[in-house]
Amino acid sequence: MTKILMVCLGNICRSPLAEGILKSKIYNFKILVDSAGTGSYHIGKLPDKRSIDVAKLNGIDITDQKARAFSVKDFDNFDVIYVMDNLNYENVIALARNENDKEKVKFILNEVFPDENLDVPDPYNGGSYGFRNVYRMLNEACEVIAEKINSNG
Repeated sequence: MTKILMVCLGNICRSPLAEGILKSKIYNFKILVDSAGTGSYHIGKLPDKRSIDVAKLNGIDITDQKARAFSVKDFDNFDVIYVMDNLNYENVIALARNENDKEKVKFILNEVFPDENLDVPDPYNGGSYGFRNVYRMLNEACEVIAEKINSNG
């Protein structure tokens, strides 16, 4: 089973969207998708209402998700760890124990823009437009990821 983890700061905006979007696109039942945050601000909470709303507008329900913090154990439990931005990349890499851990960490937008290490902007302090923009970016990246997964059976 391939296990994929989506990581942002608080695990209530970007990573829950990425988790929900990717789950909606994969047809291989040997894939597990989860999400976490590098900060512990929102542990146990639902995704931000604006993330829930933009997901719902696109036919995806993310209300079964609860925020949790990224931990060192995630390196053992996941095959690929997609981060949303440079800050979260640094936070995750700081917890890596070895090169194997570091090799699992990837920028999600590198799926669309290889080797550019672009940030998915954090929409938390903005309005609903930011969430729609983030959804569009993550949808495009998750489409590429899903194509790879679904073509591998």
